[in-house]
Amino acid sequence: MQYSIKASSFSKKEASVQAKQSEISFGITPESADSLPNPAELFLSSFSACILKNVERFSVLMKFEYSRAEITVNAIRLEKPPRMDEINYELKVYSNDESLNIDLLKRNIEKFGTIYNTVKAVCAITGEIKKV
Repeated sequence: MQYSIKASSFSKKEASVQAKQSEISFGITPESADSLPNPAELFLSSFSACILKNVERFSVLMKFEYSRAEITVNAIRLEKPPRMDEINYELKVYSNDESLNIDLLKRNIEKFGTIYNTVKAVCAITGEIKKV
């Protein structure tokens, strides 16, 4: 599989990334720090999207129903060298389905998530999945 995106920025303004038919604006100036996501938050968004995509994928493969899922991600950034050092997530899966095996879902997300595995190669990841 191959992926392609396009990103652009305007001096002293903002930037955006285009993927398929979507555009996501992000901040590159101190003035946009409180209103637009920064690159680190986009990175964590990608990590979150990977996990949520896999909840949907594995709901079919593992044959369980859920109404929604939500994830909270926290990260610790090191200054020297600047990089993410630790990522912690809490995934809530809203489901009344008795066949939902949380431990197996977690193992599958950790084994088959493309972004998850890319990040895991260079950063400590801890997480918890809760059935709500």
